[in-house]
Amino acid sequence: MTEPTSGPPDRGAAPATAELLSTGPSAAAGGRSLRPLAGVLAAIAVSSTGTRVSAVALPWFVLSTTGSATLTGVVAFCEMTPYVLVKAFTGPLVDRVGPRTVSWTADLVSSCAAGAVPPLYVTHLLPFWPLSCLVVLIGAARGPGDLAKEVMVPEAAEAGRVPLERATGLAGVTERLASGVGPAVGGALVALLGPLTGLAVNAACFAAGSLIIALALPRGMGRGAARPDRDGDDAGHQGEGYWRRLGEGLVFLRGEPLMLSLVIMIGLTNLLDAAFLSVLVPVWARTSGGGPAAIGLTEGVWGAAAVGGSLVAAVVAHRMRRRAVFFAGFLIAGSPRFFVLALGVPMWVVLAAFAAGGIGAGLLNPILGAITFERVPRRLWGRVHALGDSVAWAGVPFGGLLAGALIAAFGLAPVLVAGGAAYFLTTNLAGLRPEWREMDRLRGHGAPAEPPRRQDHEDTHRAAH
Repeated sequence: MTEPTSGPPDRGAAPATAELLSTGPSAAAGGRSLRPLAGVLAAIAVSSTGTRVSAVALPWFVLSTTGSATLTGVVAFCEMTPYVLVKAFTGPLVDRVGPRTVSWTADLVSSCAAGAVPPLYVTHLLPFWPLSCLVVLIGAARGPGDLAKEVMVPEAAEAGRVPLERATGLAGVTERLASGVGPAVGGALVALLGPLTGLAVNAACFAAGSLIIALALPRGMGRGAARPDRDGDDAGHQGEGYWRRLGEGLVFLRGEPLMLSLVIMIGLTNLLDAAFLSVLVPVWARTSGGGPAAIGLTEGVWGAAAVGGSLVAAVVAHRMRRRAVFFAGFLIAGSPRFFVLALGVPMWVVLAAFAAGGIGAGLLNPILGAITFERVPRRLWGRVHALGDSVAWAGVPFGGLLAGALIAAFGLAPVLVAGGAAYFLTTNLAGLRPEWREMDRLRGHGAPAEPPRRQDHEDTHRAAH
Protein backbone atom coordinates (compact mmCIF):
# COMPACT_ATOMS: atom_id res chain seq x y z
CA MET A 1 0.00 0.00 0.00
CA THR A 2 1.23 3.51 -0.78
CA GLU A 3 1.84 5.15 2.50
CA PRO A 4 -0.03 8.39 3.29
CA THR A 5 1.77 11.70 3.47
CA SER A 6 2.46 11.15 7.15
CA GLY A 7 5.41 8.75 6.30
CA PRO A 8 8.65 10.49 7.28
CA PRO A 9 10.87 10.47 4.21
CA ASP A 10 14.51 10.84 3.35
CA ARG A 11 14.86 13.94 1.19
CA GLY A 12 17.50 12.34 -0.98
CA ALA A 13 20.52 14.31 0.26
CA ALA A 14 22.91 11.39 0.87
CA PRO A 15 25.29 10.50 -1.98
CA ALA A 16 25.85 6.92 -0.80
CA THR A 17 24.06 4.34 1.30
CA ALA A 18 26.73 4.36 3.99
CA GLU A 19 26.10 8.06 4.57
CA LEU A 20 22.56 7.37 5.68
CA LEU A 21 23.92 6.23 9.02
CA SER A 22 26.52 8.95 9.38
CA THR A 23 25.78 12.25 11.03
CA GLY A 24 27.62 14.79 8.94
CA PRO A 25 30.16 17.38 9.98
CA SER A 26 28.02 19.00 12.64
CA ALA A 27 27.92 15.75 14.58
CA ALA A 28 31.44 16.21 15.72
CA ALA A 29 30.45 19.04 18.04
CA GLY A 30 30.14 18.38 21.75
CA GLY A 31 26.87 17.66 23.49
CA ARG A 32 25.66 15.28 20.85
CA SER A 33 23.36 12.45 21.96
CA LEU A 34 21.80 9.84 19.71
CA ARG A 35 19.59 8.55 22.54
CA PRO A 36 16.58 10.73 21.62
CA LEU A 37 16.61 9.69 17.96
CA ALA A 38 17.14 6.03 18.83
CA GLY A 39 14.25 6.19 21.30
CA VAL A 40 11.85 7.83 18.86
CA LEU A 41 12.79 5.37 16.09
CA ALA A 42 12.33 2.44 18.49
CA ALA A 43 8.88 3.71 19.50
CA ILE A 44 7.91 4.17 15.85
CA ALA A 45 9.17 0.65 15.08
CA VAL A 46 7.23 -1.19 17.79
CA SER A 47 3.97 0.76 17.43
CA SER A 48 4.04 0.53 13.62
CA THR A 49 4.77 -3.20 13.78
CA GLY A 50 1.83 -3.71 16.14
CA THR A 51 -0.44 -1.75 13.83
CA ARG A 52 0.60 -3.91 10.86
CA VAL A 53 0.06 -7.11 12.85
CA SER A 54 -3.42 -5.87 13.71
CA ALA A 55 -4.09 -5.05 10.04
CA VAL A 56 -3.92 -8.80 9.39
CA ALA A 57 -5.41 -10.11 12.64
CA LEU A 58 -8.42 -7.81 13.01
CA PRO A 59 -9.99 -8.27 9.54
CA TRP A 60 -9.42 -12.02 9.76
CA PHE A 61 -10.97 -12.11 13.24
CA VAL A 62 -14.10 -10.36 11.96
CA LEU A 63 -14.27 -12.49 8.81
CA SER A 64 -13.85 -15.74 10.74
CA THR A 65 -16.40 -14.84 13.42
CA THR A 66 -19.05 -13.19 11.23
CA GLY A 67 -18.35 -14.48 7.69
CA SER A 68 -19.31 -11.03 6.39
CA ALA A 69 -17.18 -8.82 4.14
CA THR A 70 -19.56 -5.96 4.87
CA LEU A 71 -18.99 -6.16 8.64
CA THR A 72 -15.26 -6.38 7.99
CA GLY A 73 -15.56 -3.08 6.17
CA VAL A 74 -17.59 -1.62 9.04
CA VAL A 75 -14.79 -2.43 11.49
CA ALA A 76 -12.23 -0.75 9.21
CA PHE A 77 -14.53 2.29 9.10
CA CYS A 78 -14.77 2.32 12.90
CA GLU A 79 -11.01 2.48 13.25
CA MET A 80 -10.13 4.96 10.54
CA THR A 81 -12.92 7.52 10.97
CA PRO A 82 -11.86 8.60 14.48
CA TYR A 83 -8.21 8.32 13.42
CA VAL A 84 -8.76 10.93 10.72
CA LEU A 85 -11.10 13.20 12.67
CA VAL A 86 -9.08 13.30 15.89
CA LYS A 87 -5.77 13.72 14.10
CA ALA A 88 -7.11 16.68 12.14
CA PHE A 89 -7.44 18.73 15.34
CA THR A 90 -4.38 17.41 17.16
CA GLY A 91 -1.65 19.69 15.76
CA PRO A 92 -2.22 22.69 18.07
CA LEU A 93 -2.82 20.33 21.03
CA VAL A 94 0.50 18.59 20.47
CA ASP A 95 2.21 22.01 20.33
CA ARG A 96 0.65 23.08 23.64
CA VAL A 97 0.72 19.85 25.71
CA GLY A 98 3.86 18.42 24.19
CA PRO A 99 4.36 15.48 21.81
CA ARG A 100 5.93 13.27 24.46
CA THR A 101 2.89 13.35 26.76
CA VAL A 102 0.48 12.89 23.85
CA SER A 103 2.49 9.97 22.44
CA TRP A 104 2.83 7.81 25.55
CA THR A 105 -0.73 8.51 26.68
CA ALA A 106 -2.23 7.67 23.29
CA ASP A 107 -0.22 4.44 22.99
CA LEU A 108 -1.29 3.40 26.50
CA VAL A 109 -4.96 3.91 25.62
CA SER A 110 -4.51 1.94 22.38
CA SER A 111 -2.81 -0.88 24.29
CA CYS A 112 -5.63 -1.14 26.82
CA ALA A 113 -8.33 -1.13 24.13
CA ALA A 114 -6.60 -3.73 21.95
CA GLY A 115 -5.70 -5.89 24.96
CA ALA A 116 -9.33 -6.00 26.05
CA VAL A 117 -10.50 -7.82 22.91
CA PRO A 118 -9.10 -11.35 23.57
CA PRO A 119 -10.35 -11.78 27.18
CA LEU A 120 -13.75 -10.29 26.38
CA TYR A 121 -14.19 -12.60 23.40
CA VAL A 122 -13.07 -15.70 25.29
CA THR A 123 -15.58 -14.93 28.06
CA HIS A 124 -18.37 -14.39 25.49
CA LEU A 125 -18.71 -10.71 26.41
CA LEU A 126 -17.81 -9.28 23.00
CA PRO A 127 -20.61 -9.14 20.44
CA PHE A 128 -19.98 -7.14 17.28
CA TRP A 129 -20.96 -3.66 18.40
CA PRO A 130 -18.85 -3.57 21.60
CA LEU A 131 -15.95 -4.74 19.42
CA SER A 132 -16.63 -1.79 17.12
CA CYS A 133 -16.53 0.59 20.10
CA LEU A 134 -13.12 -0.73 21.14
CA VAL A 135 -11.88 -0.30 17.58
CA VAL A 136 -13.17 3.31 17.60
CA LEU A 137 -11.14 3.95 20.74
CA ILE A 138 -8.01 2.45 19.16
CA GLY A 139 -8.36 4.64 16.10
CA ALA A 140 -9.04 7.80 18.11
CA ALA A 141 -5.90 7.25 20.20
CA ARG A 142 -3.66 6.12 17.36
CA GLY A 143 -4.01 9.33 15.32
CA PRO A 144 -2.53 11.68 17.96
CA GLY A 145 0.06 9.07 18.91
CA ASP A 146 1.34 8.76 15.34
CA LEU A 147 1.47 12.52 14.86
CA ALA A 148 3.30 13.10 18.15
CA LYS A 149 6.07 10.65 17.25
CA GLU A 150 6.52 12.28 13.86
CA VAL A 151 6.75 15.73 15.44
CA MET A 152 9.51 14.54 17.81
CA VAL A 153 11.80 13.42 14.97
CA PRO A 154 13.19 16.93 14.22
CA GLU A 155 13.89 17.59 17.92
CA ALA A 156 15.62 14.21 18.27
CA ALA A 157 17.68 14.91 15.15
CA GLU A 158 18.79 18.25 16.58
CA ALA A 159 19.86 16.63 19.86
CA GLY A 160 21.97 14.10 17.95
CA ARG A 161 23.41 16.64 15.49
CA VAL A 162 21.85 14.52 12.73
CA PRO A 163 20.67 16.36 9.61
CA LEU A 164 16.88 16.46 9.52
CA GLU A 165 16.76 14.90 6.05
CA ARG A 166 18.70 11.89 7.27
CA ALA A 167 16.70 11.52 10.49
CA THR A 168 13.37 11.57 8.68
CA GLY A 169 14.82 9.13 6.14
CA LEU A 170 15.69 6.71 8.93
CA ALA A 171 12.18 7.13 10.33
CA GLY A 172 10.77 6.34 6.89
CA VAL A 173 12.89 3.21 6.55
CA THR A 174 11.81 2.18 10.06
CA GLU A 175 8.16 2.44 9.06
CA ARG A 176 8.82 0.51 5.86
CA LEU A 177 10.55 -2.24 7.82
CA ALA A 178 7.53 -2.40 10.12
CA SER A 179 5.32 -2.63 7.04
CA GLY A 180 7.27 -5.70 5.97
CA VAL A 181 7.80 -7.40 9.31
CA GLY A 182 4.37 -6.66 10.79
CA PRO A 183 2.19 -8.35 8.16
CA ALA A 184 4.52 -11.34 7.94
CA VAL A 185 4.43 -11.79 11.72
CA GLY A 186 0.70 -11.15 11.77
CA GLY A 187 0.01 -13.71 9.07
CA ALA A 188 2.14 -16.33 10.81
CA LEU A 189 0.54 -15.66 14.20
CA VAL A 190 -2.97 -15.81 12.82
CA ALA A 191 -2.26 -18.97 10.82
CA LEU A 192 -0.59 -20.79 13.72
CA LEU A 193 -2.26 -19.42 16.85
CA GLY A 194 -5.37 -17.58 15.68
CA PRO A 195 -6.29 -13.88 15.28
CA LEU A 196 -6.69 -13.24 19.03
CA THR A 197 -2.96 -13.83 19.47
CA GLY A 198 -2.25 -11.22 16.83
CA LEU A 199 -4.45 -8.70 18.66
CA ALA A 200 -2.65 -9.46 21.93
CA VAL A 201 0.71 -8.82 20.24
CA ASN A 202 -0.66 -5.53 18.93
CA ALA A 203 -1.55 -4.50 22.49
CA ALA A 204 1.93 -5.45 23.71
CA CYS A 205 3.57 -3.38 20.97
CA PHE A 206 1.55 -0.30 21.89
CA ALA A 207 2.50 -0.79 25.56
CA ALA A 208 6.17 -1.05 24.61
CA GLY A 209 5.95 2.13 22.54
CA SER A 210 4.35 3.97 25.45
CA LEU A 211 7.10 2.87 27.84
CA ILE A 212 9.87 3.86 25.43
CA ILE A 213 8.52 7.38 25.00
CA ALA A 214 7.65 7.86 28.69
CA LEU A 215 10.78 6.37 30.27
CA ALA A 216 13.61 5.93 27.77
CA LEU A 217 13.82 9.41 26.27
CA PRO A 218 15.93 12.06 28.00
CA ARG A 219 14.18 14.33 30.49
CA GLY A 220 12.96 17.56 28.96
CA MET A 221 12.46 16.21 25.46
CA GLY A 222 9.08 16.62 23.79
CA ARG A 223 7.71 19.35 26.04
CA GLY A 224 4.89 21.65 25.03
CA ALA A 225 5.29 25.28 24.12
CA ALA A 226 4.07 26.31 27.59
CA ARG A 227 3.92 29.99 26.83
CA PRO A 228 1.00 32.39 27.27
CA ASP A 229 -1.15 33.30 24.36
CA ARG A 230 -0.17 36.45 22.50
CA ASP A 231 -3.47 38.12 23.32
CA GLY A 232 -3.63 37.27 27.02
CA ASP A 233 -3.66 34.48 29.58
CA ASP A 234 -7.35 33.98 30.24
CA ALA A 235 -9.23 30.91 29.10
CA GLY A 236 -11.16 32.74 26.41
CA HIS A 237 -8.01 33.91 24.67
CA GLN A 238 -6.42 30.47 24.96
CA GLY A 239 -9.39 28.99 23.11
CA GLU A 240 -9.12 31.69 20.47
CA GLY A 241 -5.41 30.98 20.11
CA TYR A 242 -6.02 27.29 19.43
CA TRP A 243 -8.46 27.92 16.61
CA ARG A 244 -6.32 30.71 15.21
CA ARG A 245 -3.30 28.41 15.09
CA LEU A 246 -5.35 25.65 13.46
CA GLY A 247 -6.76 28.12 10.93
CA GLU A 248 -3.28 29.38 10.11
CA GLY A 249 -2.24 25.90 9.03
CA LEU A 250 -5.41 25.53 6.95
CA VAL A 251 -4.87 28.88 5.21
CA PHE A 252 -1.30 27.92 4.37
CA LEU A 253 -2.34 24.55 2.93
CA ARG A 254 -5.07 26.13 0.82
CA GLY A 255 -2.58 28.65 -0.55
CA GLU A 256 -0.19 25.98 -1.86
CA PRO A 257 -1.70 24.48 -5.06
CA LEU A 258 0.91 21.74 -5.39
CA MET A 259 0.57 20.55 -1.78
CA LEU A 260 -3.21 20.71 -1.98
CA SER A 261 -3.20 18.66 -5.18
CA LEU A 262 -0.83 16.18 -3.57
CA VAL A 263 -2.97 15.54 -0.51
CA ILE A 264 -6.16 15.27 -2.59
CA MET A 265 -4.62 12.74 -4.97
CA ILE A 266 -3.09 10.80 -2.07
CA GLY A 267 -6.51 10.88 -0.41
CA LEU A 268 -8.09 9.16 -3.41
CA THR A 269 -5.35 6.54 -3.66
CA ASN A 270 -5.50 5.93 0.10
CA LEU A 271 -9.22 5.22 -0.18
CA LEU A 272 -8.45 2.57 -2.81
CA ASP A 273 -5.55 1.24 -0.73
CA ALA A 274 -7.79 0.95 2.34
CA ALA A 275 -10.39 -0.99 0.36
CA PHE A 276 -7.65 -3.23 -1.01
CA LEU A 277 -5.97 -4.02 2.32
CA SER A 278 -8.89 -4.14 4.72
CA VAL A 279 -11.38 -6.10 2.59
CA LEU A 280 -10.25 -7.07 -0.91
CA VAL A 281 -7.06 -8.90 0.11
CA PRO A 282 -8.65 -10.78 3.05
CA VAL A 283 -11.59 -11.86 0.86
CA TRP A 284 -9.18 -12.91 -1.92
CA ALA A 285 -7.10 -14.88 0.59
CA ARG A 286 -10.19 -16.65 1.90
CA THR A 287 -11.72 -17.48 -1.50
CA SER A 288 -8.40 -18.55 -3.04
CA GLY A 289 -7.58 -20.85 -0.13
CA GLY A 290 -4.41 -19.00 0.80
CA GLY A 291 -5.74 -17.94 4.19
CA PRO A 292 -4.02 -15.50 6.55
CA ALA A 293 -0.59 -16.82 5.55
CA ALA A 294 -1.17 -15.46 2.03
CA ILE A 295 -2.06 -12.05 3.48
CA GLY A 296 1.10 -11.98 5.54
CA LEU A 297 3.26 -13.21 2.67
CA THR A 298 2.02 -10.66 0.12
CA GLU A 299 2.22 -7.74 2.53
CA GLY A 300 5.60 -8.91 3.82
CA VAL A 301 7.00 -9.00 0.28
CA TRP A 302 5.49 -5.57 -0.38
CA GLY A 303 7.00 -4.08 2.77
CA ALA A 304 10.46 -5.58 2.21
CA ALA A 305 10.52 -4.32 -1.37
CA ALA A 306 9.37 -0.88 -0.18
CA VAL A 307 12.37 -0.72 2.17
CA GLY A 308 14.61 -1.39 -0.81
CA GLY A 309 12.81 1.28 -2.81
CA SER A 310 13.23 3.79 0.02
CA LEU A 311 16.96 3.10 0.21
CA VAL A 312 17.32 3.44 -3.56
CA ALA A 313 15.44 6.74 -3.40
CA ALA A 314 17.74 7.99 -0.64
CA VAL A 315 20.78 7.31 -2.82
CA VAL A 316 19.71 8.32 -6.34
CA ALA A 317 16.32 10.06 -6.30
CA HIS A 318 17.89 13.49 -5.67
CA ARG A 319 19.63 13.13 -9.05
CA MET A 320 16.42 12.38 -10.92
CA ARG A 321 13.42 14.42 -11.96
CA ARG A 322 10.89 14.19 -9.14
CA ARG A 323 7.82 14.35 -11.34
CA ALA A 324 8.93 11.45 -13.54
CA VAL A 325 9.98 9.28 -10.58
CA PHE A 326 6.81 10.13 -8.64
CA PHE A 327 4.35 9.10 -11.34
CA ALA A 328 6.43 6.10 -12.43
CA GLY A 329 6.35 4.92 -8.82
CA PHE A 330 2.58 5.23 -8.71
CA LEU A 331 2.24 3.46 -12.05
CA ILE A 332 4.12 0.43 -10.67
CA ALA A 333 2.67 0.50 -7.16
CA GLY A 334 -0.96 1.19 -7.96
CA SER A 335 -3.14 -0.79 -10.33
CA PRO A 336 -1.05 -3.94 -11.15
CA ARG A 337 -1.71 -5.62 -7.76
CA PHE A 338 -5.48 -5.18 -8.22
CA PHE A 339 -5.34 -6.83 -11.64
CA VAL A 340 -3.19 -9.81 -10.65
CA LEU A 341 -5.59 -10.74 -7.84
CA ALA A 342 -8.55 -10.40 -10.20
CA LEU A 343 -6.98 -12.69 -12.81
CA GLY A 344 -6.33 -15.55 -10.40
CA VAL A 345 -2.70 -15.95 -11.47
CA PRO A 346 -0.25 -18.26 -9.64
CA MET A 347 1.12 -17.12 -6.32
CA TRP A 348 4.59 -16.40 -7.67
CA VAL A 349 3.12 -13.90 -10.13
CA VAL A 350 1.20 -12.24 -7.31
CA LEU A 351 4.37 -11.96 -5.24
CA ALA A 352 6.32 -10.56 -8.20
CA ALA A 353 3.68 -7.88 -8.73
CA PHE A 354 3.69 -7.00 -5.02
CA ALA A 355 7.50 -6.84 -4.98
CA ALA A 356 7.57 -4.46 -7.96
CA GLY A 357 4.79 -2.40 -6.41
CA GLY A 358 6.66 -2.17 -3.12
CA ILE A 359 9.74 -0.80 -4.87
CA GLY A 360 7.60 1.80 -6.62
CA ALA A 361 5.91 2.78 -3.36
CA GLY A 362 9.29 3.18 -1.68
CA LEU A 363 10.16 5.93 -4.15
CA LEU A 364 7.15 8.07 -3.23
CA ASN A 365 7.50 9.19 0.38
CA PRO A 366 10.99 10.73 -0.01
CA ILE A 367 9.57 13.00 -2.71
CA LEU A 368 6.45 13.85 -0.70
CA GLY A 369 8.51 14.68 2.38
CA ALA A 370 11.02 16.76 0.44
CA ILE A 371 8.25 18.91 -0.99
CA THR A 372 6.77 19.45 2.48
CA PHE A 373 10.16 20.28 3.97
CA GLU A 374 10.90 22.83 1.26
CA ARG A 375 7.53 24.57 1.26
CA VAL A 376 6.25 24.60 4.86
CA PRO A 377 7.81 26.92 7.48
CA ARG A 378 9.13 25.00 10.46
CA ARG A 379 6.72 26.72 12.86
CA LEU A 380 3.77 25.28 10.88
CA TRP A 381 5.03 21.72 10.43
CA GLY A 382 2.77 20.20 13.08
CA ARG A 383 -0.40 21.96 11.96
CA VAL A 384 0.10 21.56 8.23
CA HIS A 385 1.22 17.96 8.74
CA ALA A 386 -1.89 17.10 10.76
CA LEU A 387 -4.26 18.83 8.34
CA GLY A 388 -2.56 17.38 5.27
CA ASP A 389 -2.69 13.88 6.75
CA SER A 390 -6.35 14.31 7.57
CA VAL A 391 -7.21 15.30 4.01
CA ALA A 392 -5.08 12.45 2.65
CA TRP A 393 -6.75 9.97 5.02
CA ALA A 394 -10.29 11.34 4.71
CA GLY A 395 -11.41 8.56 2.38
CA VAL A 396 -9.69 5.73 4.24
CA PRO A 397 -12.61 5.02 6.63
CA PHE A 398 -14.92 4.54 3.65
CA GLY A 399 -12.61 2.22 1.70
CA GLY A 400 -13.56 -0.91 3.60
CA LEU A 401 -17.25 -0.01 3.65
CA LEU A 402 -17.29 0.64 -0.08
CA ALA A 403 -15.37 -2.54 -0.90
CA GLY A 404 -17.61 -4.69 1.29
CA ALA A 405 -20.80 -3.30 -0.25
CA LEU A 406 -19.49 -3.66 -3.83
CA ILE A 407 -18.32 -7.25 -3.26
CA ALA A 408 -21.76 -8.12 -1.90
CA ALA A 409 -23.35 -6.63 -5.03
CA PHE A 410 -20.95 -7.63 -7.83
CA GLY A 411 -18.42 -10.16 -6.54
CA LEU A 412 -14.70 -9.93 -5.90
CA ALA A 413 -13.16 -9.99 -9.41
CA PRO A 414 -15.21 -7.10 -10.91
CA VAL A 415 -14.45 -4.93 -7.87
CA LEU A 416 -10.72 -5.64 -8.17
CA VAL A 417 -10.74 -4.69 -11.88
CA ALA A 418 -12.70 -1.50 -11.19
CA GLY A 419 -10.35 -0.60 -8.33
CA GLY A 420 -7.29 -1.05 -10.53
CA ALA A 421 -8.80 1.08 -13.28
CA ALA A 422 -9.72 3.83 -10.80
CA TYR A 423 -6.19 3.80 -9.40
CA PHE A 424 -4.67 4.12 -12.86
CA LEU A 425 -6.90 7.02 -13.86
CA THR A 426 -6.45 8.88 -10.56
CA THR A 427 -2.66 8.82 -10.61
CA ASN A 428 -2.26 9.55 -14.33
CA LEU A 429 -4.89 12.24 -14.87
CA ALA A 430 -3.62 14.20 -11.87
CA GLY A 431 -0.23 14.60 -13.49
CA LEU A 432 -1.73 16.68 -16.30
CA ARG A 433 -2.46 19.61 -13.97
CA PRO A 434 -0.02 22.57 -14.29
CA GLU A 435 0.96 22.79 -10.60
CA TRP A 436 2.80 19.45 -10.80
CA ARG A 437 5.56 21.22 -12.75
CA GLU A 438 6.45 22.89 -9.44
CA MET A 439 7.75 19.63 -7.93
CA ASP A 440 11.37 20.40 -8.88
CA ARG A 441 11.35 24.19 -8.48
CA LEU A 442 12.52 24.42 -4.83
CA ARG A 443 14.54 21.22 -4.60
CA GLY A 444 17.61 21.52 -2.41
CA HIS A 445 16.22 24.43 -0.38
CA GLY A 446 15.43 24.22 3.32
CA ALA A 447 12.24 25.27 5.03
CA PRO A 448 11.07 28.71 3.80
CA ALA A 449 10.93 31.76 5.96
CA GLU A 450 7.94 31.88 8.24
CA PRO A 451 4.93 33.77 6.91
CA PRO A 452 4.00 36.76 9.04
CA ARG A 453 1.38 36.08 11.67
CA ARG A 454 -1.87 37.94 11.27
CA GLN A 455 -1.32 39.82 14.56
CA ASP A 456 2.18 40.89 13.50
CA HIS A 457 0.75 42.26 10.28
CA GLU A 458 -1.92 44.19 12.17
CA ASP A 459 0.67 45.65 14.57
CA THR A 460 2.86 46.77 11.66
CA HIS A 461 -0.13 48.27 9.91
CA ARG A 462 -1.10 50.31 12.99
CA ALA A 463 2.52 51.51 13.48
CA ALA A 464 2.70 52.72 9.90
CA HIS A 465 -0.28 54.93 10.52
